[in-house]
Formats: sequence, C-alpha cells, structure tokens
Amino acid sequence: MLSILPPSTPSVRLSELVGALSHALDMTEGQPAGHCVRAAFIGTRVGLEIGLDAAALQDLRHTITLKDLGCSSNAARLCQLYLADDVAFKRAFKRLDDGLPQVLRFVIEQTGLTAGLAERFRAIAHIFRNGGDIAQELIETRCDRGAAIARRLRFSEPVALGIHALDEHWDGQGRPFGRAGEAIPLYARIALLSQVADVFHRGGGRSAALAEVTARSGRWFDPALVRAFEAAASRVGFWSQLEGPEAALFPPEEDLSALVDDAYLDDIAEAFSEVVDSKSPFTSGHCKRVALFSDLIGEALGFSPEQRRKMKRAALLHDIGKLGVSNTILDKPGALTDEEFAQVRLHASHSETILSQITAFAELAEIGGGHHERLDGKGYPRGLKGDEIGLETRIVTVADIFDALTAERPYRAAMPISQALAILDKETGTAVDPLCVAALKQGLARIDLSLVGAGAAAELKAGQGALPARIVA
Repeated sequence: MLSILPPSTPSVRLSELVGALSHALDMTEGQPAGHCVRAAFIGTRVGLEIGLDAAALQDLRHTITLKDLGCSSNAARLCQLYLADDVAFKRAFKRLDDGLPQVLRFVIEQTGLTAGLAERFRAIAHIFRNGGDIAQELIETRCDRGAAIARRLRFSEPVALGIHALDEHWDGQGRPFGRAGEAIPLYARIALLSQVADVFHRGGGRSAALAEVTARSGRWFDPALVRAFEAAASRVGFWSQLEGPEAALFPPEEDLSALVDDAYLDDIAEAFSEVVDSKSPFTSGHCKRVALFSDLIGEALGFSPEQRRKMKRAALLHDIGKLGVSNTILDKPGALTDEEFAQVRLHASHSETILSQITAFAELAEIGGGHHERLDGKGYPRGLKGDEIGLETRIVTVADIFDALTAERPYRAAMPISQALAILDKETGTAVDPLCVAALKQGLARIDLSLVGAGAAAELKAGQGALPARIVA
C-alpha cells in the first residue's frame, strides 16, 4: 500500500494553475473545455491593441480566466426557479442577446422542460412577472461571490472589480448595477466581449464571432474595444492560434506571472473547494469537512506535516469534477435513474482530468479520480481493487463517505455518527480500508464531536447499517 504523494511540491506559475482550474468553471457554465483560457487569449490581444502594459495584461488575463468564479453559487437557485438543468441553461444563456423577443423565446424554450404542464406554466408565469428581480438576484449572487473569491485568492482589486462587473453592458442595460460606458471597469468590458467572441466562434466560426461582436457594439460593448477586437482578429495568426492547441495560446516561456508557494497553493485549493461546495446547498462545507476527517486519519496513521498538507489539498479538490454535474441531479430528492447515476459518476474522471493538468497538483489527480474506487473492485471509474488503490485515496474515500453519511442530503436526513461508523464497519474490507476506518475512529475520539454536527462521544458505539446507493455516487 504505497503513498503517492512526493516529498516536495514542484514549482508552478499562477497563470498555469488558474488556467487549469478554470476548466472546472467551463464545465459548470456548460462550455467546451478551455473556454476561459481562449477568452483570455482574445482579451489580451484586445488589450495589446489598446496599448495595455505587461502588468495590466497579466491582470486582464487573470480577470478573464477567472470570470466565472462565482458561477456555481447560483446554480441551485437557477434550477429551482427555471425547473431547468443549470449546465444546459447556462450554455444556452451565453448565446442570448437582450432583445425582448429573444428573451421571451429563451424563457419558454428553457423553463420546465421535464416538469408537468401545470408546474411548467406556473414557473413561466412567475418568471414573466418577476423576470427583472430574478435576473438581478442570480447575477448579483454570481458577481458578488466571484469577486469575493478573487480577493481571497490575492488578486488585485482591478481583477476583482472586473469579475464583479462582467455582466454590465455599455448602454447601461446590464447588471448588477446598470453601469454604462466608461463607468464599467475596463477589464470587465473586455472580458464580456471576449466571452461572447469565443462562444460564437466555437459555435459558428470566425465570421459568426465577428458578426456577433459587431452587432452588439454600442449596446453590450464599447465601440472602441470592438474596433480593437476587429484589428486583433485581422492580424496574421490570430485565428489559427485560437483554433490550435490550448497550450500554445500562452507559451510557458512568455508567462511572467509569479511562482506559487505552498501557502498560496493551500489558499487556492481552499478557495476552489468553496466554488465546488457552493454548487448545492446540500454540499455546503463538504470538501472542507472531508479535508478535516482526512487530516485526522493521516495524523493517526503517523503522516508527516508535509504529507498531511498535501492530502488536505487533495481532499479539498477531490470533488472539483462535480461542477459539471447538473443540480437537477445533485439536489434530486428521489432515486436517481441509471442515466443520472452515470452523469454523477463522471465527476471522478473530471476531477482527475482537471488536476492532472497542474504540475503542482498532478500527484493529487489520482486521489481525485479514485475516491469512489472500492477494495473489492466494484467502484469507479476504473474498477481498481486492493493495492491498486493508494493509501491517500483510501483515506479520502473513508472521509468522503463519513461526511456524506453524517450530513443532510436531499434524499435523507443526516445520520448519527454511530450509524455512520456502523455502515463503514460493515463495508470494511470490501469497500473501505479497515486501517483508515480505525484511524478515523481514533481521530474522532480526540475532537469535540459537536464540530461534525452530530451527537457526542457515546455515539462511537457500534450500530447497524449498509452503504446507501447515493453515497456510492
């Protein structure tokens, strides 16, 4: 049972790190992988045309790469209001103009498609009556949250303000403040233009991107920036580079962003865990609690402080792939269909794909991808068994199951600690590692159990139970 965590953290530049993590934001917005990075390429080329210096271009790149930081925070509310798959809804919304006919058609086409007729009618009527307030709520939640996380990640105030004002329009008809013209921060003006350009380029090619940006000039977009985009787009190599490999958009040798130290890596992992946990009210704090329980297990097993630090990052980011799962599935109160189970189970592979792109987090990718594997080989996504599953992965698996059992879920109430531990005991040797379960009990015995939201020390006595199907997902 070998450890997979290396003794030291390889160096990584900030732009590389946020670029790779932005793939998780692409998923929750329903965009093709690399959307944020491609939009950042477009935006920095616009920035070059208007004469921004190197420092400003770096801030602009970060603004656009992280423009969707707050996107997960309104997903559950969006599903509730529109009775819609939030991922598909957001994908379609990114192509929407603000003309009344288009908005009306969009609402009718996107609301309550799988709901009953009466329920769908009520939802559409509610949106038509309160559409302005609803849009304001959803966008304000997203913008406030995104800017707050950007500040926590130590980005400059211009970056935070650019993220906060992403949905403002040049003509003052945007949100959340209805700012107009140059009252809108420059980075926000460029970010919105770049976002639309990439969405339409991916959907319809070069001519579609140019046509859509031009059509919104003076309404959504600053006309001067539209001209700058047109100039950048006319330069040799612009489109071919945009359509080429993502890695070629920002060559590593040209990256002037700072190297990230261990303390900053910790902060970034924690911030993105909040993005993940914000996706559903039922997973609020989940990743942080899994990190806590994983640390308790690691300490009981004699892990070094450095090993525990890296495993905490792995635990914080183990579910990052869930950003690509619709809240109609995550928050469903009833049993999942086979198709819905399949969608949920993709999150482990998504987590591994995202983390494996980051030099400093590559060693954590195996944990993100394997935390639903079982010792008996009946887990997913690879069906690994026995010693094919690393020790750190086994630890996070036990911590993940324990938190899921002791937390409120849409399909059941939180379990007492005694019942959760009894379930783990029953699954010991088949699904989970007995050494890790024993270490969890040892760790729990040394902390105030009120911190995990259930019972007292007496609950550590054995109970009865079996692993619920939804926990496996």
